[in-house]
Amino acid sequence: MGRIPELRQRAARLRRRLLATARRPMFRQGLRDSRALSVGIGAWGLVAGVAMGKSGMGIPLAIFMSVLVSAGSSQIAALPLISGDAPMWVVWATVACVNLRFLVFSYQYRPYFGHLPRRRRVVMSYFMGDTTFAAFLRRYPDPKREPGQVDYFRGAALVNYGSWQVAVITGIVAGHAIPPEWGIGFAGTMALLALACSQLRSRSTWVAAAVAACAAVAAYGLPLRLNIVVAIAAAVAVGVLAQHARIDTAR
Repeated sequence: MGRIPELRQRAARLRRRLLATARRPMFRQGLRDSRALSVGIGAWGLVAGVAMGKSGMGIPLAIFMSVLVSAGSSQIAALPLISGDAPMWVVWATVACVNLRFLVFSYQYRPYFGHLPRRRRVVMSYFMGDTTFAAFLRRYPDPKREPGQVDYFRGAALVNYGSWQVAVITGIVAGHAIPPEWGIGFAGTMALLALACSQLRSRSTWVAAAVAACAAVAAYGLPLRLNIVVAIAAAVAVGVLAQHARIDTAR
């Protein structure tokens, strides 16, 4: 009984912190910038949820996997392996390969959040989705610290994570009622494509995008969706070369 007042105090402090965060301008800006993307996120989440619901793994386990992993590409890549009783190390290796792009995201975030305590950065990394990353870099293209960046990240991540989980759980629960003829996966793909195109603001970004597209198509036959990793590596290499070329030109 003595712990009840302490728990109430903690809950009250948490509530005050959440309300204070919700009132901050950049938090609301992150919500607004990501709100338009929620339709595409939801469509892609429904695709992942339907696939998980029809995999035979059971609704509770599928929901637990969605909350634990929270990454559509790796969830879908792992489903046939789990259904086929593949060794656990194969499942882990597949998910790790598909999610290698988050290493690139983390490196890009370092100039903005590298000064934060490690515990905070670990928590933020869980919410580091594709659309959150794209929206953040569109708002802050220069790799330097500015006031309100953490609040903006939280707002964008809330929309991304909330839309994703609601859509995935809906797809898991009502997966058999959603016919594949609806083509909801295409809507999600188009939304992500539109978001990627909005980042093409210079010649170097256009070249990097073209190289990544060609690399993804050329490496399409690789197992474990490694063509995604190849495309990311190619785009990063082009970006690094372009940056060094700009530095040499400036000298």
